[in-house]
Order: sequence, then structure tokens, then C-alpha cells
Amino acid sequence: MGWLEGDVALITGGGSGIGRAVALRYLAEGASVAVLGRDAEQLQEVVEAAGVAGDRVLPVTGDVRSTEDLHRAVEVSVERFGKLDILVPNAGIWDYHRSVTRLTGKEMSEAFDEIFGINVKGYALAVEAAWRELVATRGSIVMTLSNASFHTDGGGSLYTASKHASLGLLRQFAYELAPSVRVNGVAVGGMRTKLRGPESLGLQDRTLEASFARNEASGTEQPKLLPLYDSSVEPEDFTGPYVLLASRTNSGTVTGAVIPADGGIAVRGFRSPAGGAGL
Repeated sequence: MGWLEGDVALITGGGSGIGRAVALRYLAEGASVAVLGRDAEQLQEVVEAAGVAGDRVLPVTGDVRSTEDLHRAVEVSVERFGKLDILVPNAGIWDYHRSVTRLTGKEMSEAFDEIFGINVKGYALAVEAAWRELVATRGSIVMTLSNASFHTDGGGSLYTASKHASLGLLRQFAYELAPSVRVNGVAVGGMRTKLRGPESLGLQDRTLEASFARNEASGTEQPKLLPLYDSSVEPEDFTGPYVLLASRTNSGTVTGAVIPADGGIAVRGFRSPAGGAGL
């Protein structure tokens, strides 16, 4: 039996990247999963990737900026599976390190609305839509955060601000929903995903996956900036903390916590990327 045997999860942004990886890992741990996203083809690919567990996957098309779409996702999840135990607010976009010095006022205003609309408002609306069902099951919320929730230069000013804001939401929701619902998060580092940029900045077709591919094709060795500089960038290797934090048995006393899965940014210091680099 898996750690999440019999549980039901709803994952926003579940059609690709870390959301897709978490969905497949939750299925492997025994859960049933509803995946919300805007691309119906991507959602269907998750069902197909699940194989024999595909009957435990519910694809739901919708936009996290729409409270109607999120309430519908919760409703159809409960109709299909009978309850909701886990919410994973995950849908997000990245600003590809756009500095304030590279944006006009109009660009910054429009990008702010888009980035905060998805990365912050989308999380808040997802929790509002799901909390009643989570209280009923004494369930939990596991938010996808980022190294940029704690540190600078994990993105540009708008992305960093949005991820700091998401950390604030996590802590406040952990307070507001206690003792019935646990609220935790995973602060991930860079991954090989289709994480896109803001449409308002013309970056909607750019992906991290393509950036990784260009770097690898160039043959240029990347600077070793992290203590765990040889750690994986594949989404499936980041899913363990999501399982741990969702598990009642293994994290029943944990709320308001964030597990960093970022290669050790906080301990890299000022001199060398890793204290044991010469080992």
C-alpha cells in the first residue's frame, strides 16, 4: 500500500511539469487524482501516462484565475471520487529574469496582473474553492513554492514578489484553517519543464525545457552554483516531499512548513558553491 492509499487529490496546473509528475506519483501512492489545466490535450496525456491507473485520473479543463472553474473542479472531483483529501495549488508562470530595468511601465503593469493572477490569485482562489471539502476530510494543502519564495534572483522582480506572496498565503492559510486542514509547501528549484513565460511580455511560447536543451546542445559547462550541483532537474525527482507532506501518517503534526528542494541554495555560502566540492 502507498502512503496516500484511498486519498483524493486535486492538482492545478496538472497537465505538465511538476504538476503532472506529482499527479503520477500520487497515483503510484494509491490516490485518485483530478488534474486541472487549460490544455485538454495535455490533461489527456496524463490519463494515458497513468496506464492502468487511468481510471483514477479526472481531467478538468479550466483557468485558475476563474473562481467558477475552480469550484467546478472541486465539485466534479467530489462527484467522481466521493471526497477531497489533498489540494495542490501548483499552476504558475515564470518571468525569465525580467528585471525592472528591462520593462516599461506598461509592460510591468500588464505582466504584474498576469503573473500575480496565476501565481498568487490562482492559489488563493483554489484554497477558497476547496477548503470546505478539506475540512470535512481533515485533509491537507501542499503548495508548489520556489527558491524565489526565499531568495533573490530566482526570477525577475515580479516572479520573486509573487512567490514571496505565495509563501505568505501558505502561512496565513495554515493559521486560518487549523486545526482541521494542514497547509505546507515544497520550494522547488529549476526543472526541465514546459514552464512558460507571461503572454503580456511575449514569452508565452518560451519554456524552461527549451532553455535546458539549448544549454546542453551548446556543450558549454554551466557554473556549479549549488552545493548539490549534480542533482536532478527532472520533475519526477522532486515529488517525494509532496507525498510526505500530504501523508496523514507521516506528516500529521506538520503545518505551516516548507521543504526546500532546490539543491541547497540556502547553504551555498559566499566562497564556493559546495563545501565538499573537492571530495
